Amino acid sequence: MKVTPWQVSGKIDYEKLIKDFGLSKIDDKLLERIKSHTKELHFMLKRRVFFAHRDLNWLLDEYEKGNKFFLYTGCGPSGPIHLGHLQTWLFTKWLQDVFDVELWFQFTDDEKFLFKDKSYEEIQRWTYENMLDVIALGFDPKKTKFLIDTKHANILYPEAIKFAKKITFSTVKAAFGFTNENNIGQIFYTSMQAVPAILPSKIKGKNIPCLIPLGVDQDPHFRVARDVYPKLGYLKPAIIHGSFLPPLTGKGKTSSSDNKEANIFTLDSPKEVEIKIKKYAFSGGQDTIEEHRKKGGNPEIDVSFQYLKMLFEPDDIKLEKIEKDYRSGKMLTSELKEYLIKKINAFLSEHQKKREKAKKEIDKFLFKK
Repeated sequence: MKVTPWQVSGKIDYEKLIKDFGLSKIDDKLLERIKSHTKELHFMLKRRVFFAHRDLNWLLDEYEKGNKFFLYTGCGPSGPIHLGHLQTWLFTKWLQDVFDVELWFQFTDDEKFLFKDKSYEEIQRWTYENMLDVIALGFDPKKTKFLIDTKHANILYPEAIKFAKKITFSTVKAAFGFTNENNIGQIFYTSMQAVPAILPSKIKGKNIPCLIPLGVDQDPHFRVARDVYPKLGYLKPAIIHGSFLPPLTGKGKTSSSDNKEANIFTLDSPKEVEIKIKKYAFSGGQDTIEEHRKKGGNPEIDVSFQYLKMLFEPDDIKLEKIEKDYRSGKMLTSELKEYLIKKINAFLSEHQKKREKAKKEIDKFLFKK
């Protein structure tokens, strides 16, 4: 297993990640506390798709005192948007809706230029394309502010250097495994990712709590930066960590650049979705229909079932029936795949229409100081 902000591979052991990263597990007591504010729990919380946190109890303490928080998440624009990206963003949208809070959304075009073998111009094209996908998810433009690192450098950089001054190279090397071969932009980058968590506080001249929903691979940035926030007079952000939607082949996480056949993208056609799932989605079923009817399938390793559980089947009763039928052998792998194909294509059909409309809406979302 390898988990860094730039590489995730192997079989992911989330219990080990909680221990290694020093996270807290989201337990039933915390879920009940969240539910007392939201009325209903998002299925990604109930199913532990979001499974760990930093300081979430403190954030709720502040919220209960009347100190409303804001949300911060982001996107590294280096390729097309895949379903794994949507998992974090759809959950973030739910948080925005139920808590009625602002979202600051960072597009880290500088990071992708520094870490990927792509031109600055190509990264800018992907930044534009990725913004369309985020807007298409239905975030409230009155409460959502897009930050593009190179375009908003005038407000981000003055704060980033304050973080950079208090983070040593040895700390960065230890957190990310950097060597002398890493370019100096990569060494500096964490300072830029730290800034949106304090930007509303800086602008409004008072400390405002922040909650960051993210994939757990991004946690090291904030593990490095969290000690610096109080030194600069700011609150440490609270964080809620999501697990990885697996690629169709089963291990690691979905990716924009690796093994594109094994990932589904928001602009895939219905036929492409069908071909990819039928050909690549790892099955938990048996080798023959007869054997499957007799022994049943294993939903825990079946990627189609995982996609339903983590993203595409919010109805607990329907999911439970699918799991039961698959385990018993009543539902075949081919039937499970067909069900998922219909779900994904229904979602993408609507998403692609909204994405077209988003081309006229970007300006509403871009932060203007």
